Formats: sequence, C-alpha cells, structure tokens
Amino acid sequence: MNLPTSLRPQHLRPALLGLCLTFGLAACGGFGASKFNPMNWFGGSQEVQKEALPAAAPDYRALVQQVISLDIDEVPGGAIIRATGLPPTQGYWQAELVPQPVDANGRLVLEFRAFPPVKASNSGTAPSREVVVALYLSNYKLNAIREIVVQGEANARSVRR
Repeated sequence: MNLPTSLRPQHLRPALLGLCLTFGLAACGGFGASKFNPMNWFGGSQEVQKEALPAAAPDYRALVQQVISLDIDEVPGGAIIRATGLPPTQGYWQAELVPQPVDANGRLVLEFRAFPPVKASNSGTAPSREVVVALYLSNYKLNAIREIVVQGEANARSVRR
C-alpha cells in the first residue's frame, strides 16, 4: 500500500510527540489548580526564625525541643504534613501538631507539642528520641495556605508554595 509521504509512520511520530508535549505543557500553565503545575505544591523545608504566637487555649504539653524535619505528602483530597521532632530525653508521648489560626498572608503555624515522660528517662541517642507526628489537611483548607511552619521550642521549619 502506497501512502503519501506525510502519512507514513516515521513522519507521524515527531508530530504526535510534539502534540503530546504541547498538551502536557498547556496542562501545567493553563489551569491554575493543576496538580502538574509545580507552582501549586509545596517545596522542601527550610529552617526559619521562631516567632511568638498569641495566647491560645492552654495546652499543657511542652513544645518539642527541636524540629528536625518537615515533609508534605500529597494524598487524594489533600495533604499530610509530617514532622519529626527531637525531645531532650526518651519517653515523650501523645505528640501532636497543634494548628494556630491562618494569618492574613496565608501562613499556617503548627506547634509541635508532646507530654514529657512520667518517670525520669534516659537521654539516649538522637535517633532513639525522635518523635514523628502527622496532620491531614484537606484541599479546601490548603487553598488559603501559602506557607506552613512547624514550631518547636528552639527552632521552626517551614515550607512554601
């Protein structure tokens, strides 16, 4: 079968590849809420200056001494914020990320809190003291958030969009 030169398979491949790339790039920039747009998701965490927060309901748990990592994992319908803290000794329990109100700039501050051990405990090695907590945020809540900060006693870490 004799096809015209422009319809032969070896001539169609570059055209199809170009068409796929065009649609792929259009999906990144053409839709503001596209998951493929790298500007719509949070980047890596960085250490930031700790800030004073307004008084909230009393929480008798202590702030974890140091926040050592902060990651945000995209899941269907939202994101999971996962932070690792380093308390001074082993045995800290009932750890939680306690959200503060989102400010006018779209900044959400989460306090990393945990109860200290009931009995005196060994300090142990740093890896044995690590405490990992997570918090789920829906896409609805994330729409108003531009930056997430997890704050401990000595430091804070943040991620931005």
